[in-house]
Amino acid sequence: MGNRVTREDFEWVYTEQPHTQRRKEILAKYPEIKALMGPDPHLKWIVSGMVFLQFLACYLVKDLSWKWIFFWAYAFGGCINHSLTLAIHDISHNVAFGNKQAKWNRWFAVFANLPIGIPYSASFKKYHIDHHRYLGGDSLDVDIPTDFEGWFFCTPLRKLLWLFLQPLFYSLRPLYVNPKAITRMEIFNALVQFSVDLIIYYLWGLKPIIYLIAGTILCMGLHPISGHFIAEHYMFLKGYETYSYYGPLNWLTFNVGYHMEHHDFPSIPGCRLPMVKKIAAEYYDNLPHHQSWIRVLWDFVFDDTIGPYSRVKRLCKLAKES
Repeated sequence: MGNRVTREDFEWVYTEQPHTQRRKEILAKYPEIKALMGPDPHLKWIVSGMVFLQFLACYLVKDLSWKWIFFWAYAFGGCINHSLTLAIHDISHNVAFGNKQAKWNRWFAVFANLPIGIPYSASFKKYHIDHHRYLGGDSLDVDIPTDFEGWFFCTPLRKLLWLFLQPLFYSLRPLYVNPKAITRMEIFNALVQFSVDLIIYYLWGLKPIIYLIAGTILCMGLHPISGHFIAEHYMFLKGYETYSYYGPLNWLTFNVGYHMEHHDFPSIPGCRLPMVKKIAAEYYDNLPHHQSWIRVLWDFVFDDTIGPYSRVKRLCKLAKES
């Protein structure tokens, strides 16, 4: 079972998040980085291809045995679905069609959501704004585990269970930590999603639906790609609350591994974040970063000093809405 982790609370800090100041310094020194902001013209075509590939997979799996349904859900479909959630992450920053076409981005995120099987994109957008604006903010940043998660999931076996249940915690935690009114976009997201689910069920039966939803749940839980959930903001070294990963899985995840760069410049699409690191190399090369998401998961489970409590927390004042 292992020993309890030594950490018994979050790492409370009383400073502003580091990304705002670093962004100002980098832009002052390298104003050409502003040219990297704006939409990625290829994103909509890549995402559309992934969506239609999953629809093709729904047809192909309709007659498979259940063991193969779950195998392909974990090994193939879930990888695509997890990648689509990260495409939705990019789209939430308006990088598919640009800031002037915000509605197009919201609708396209609903389209990207279809293979995921459950409505996700509109709710993610609503809370992800707070994650950037109030990084580590107590009761504002729902990316941070609750006190119960930090207290209970404190041994290797329990942390392994926590990783497996991550999709459940990510979906339910906002309702407990920072509940918000349901928006029209969330209703639209749900109506479109469940309508397409019913069409798939009518055409090909239950197995394709299970293939899609099981893939989403399995690959956002205990899966190599899910290492990014832990790698991004869990405090592996004291004093550092955001980490990048520069390994090959970035190819499947729209460069979400370039997470320091992303929080410094949220309006730059993932495809251009490596250019940020290259231009402003002296700001990133000496910061701690991860080499492997699998190693991140291993260390999270078996290192007694790391657990759900290994997050930076701060008190944030609510920003005035414009």
